[in-house]
Amino acid sequence: MAVETTEYLAMLGRMIRAGGRRVADADELELAALLKLRVELDSAIQTAVLGQRASLGRSWAWVGDALGITRQAAQQRYGRASSGQTVLMEEGLK
Repeated sequence: MAVETTEYLAMLGRMIRAGGRRVADADELELAALLKLRVELDSAIQTAVLGQRASLGRSWAWVGDALGITRQAAQQRYGRASSGQTVLMEEGLK
């Protein structure tokens, strides 16, 4: 599954870069839509971190190492985020 997941994420990266090139020639509506992807990506990372911790028992130190940040930074960023904060972020970009 790891190979399939890696390939899938690489494809998503290519699609986002291509989207950026398309938006470069578009108007502000498309630029705003591209910006909303940041919220989606942050939400996906939050889901992945919480899933890694819940289903695989990963420590905050492991998460921090995987993300290239300290254990404390990982816990501060992903350990205390609530769904309410995500909703507020999304509403700010509508």
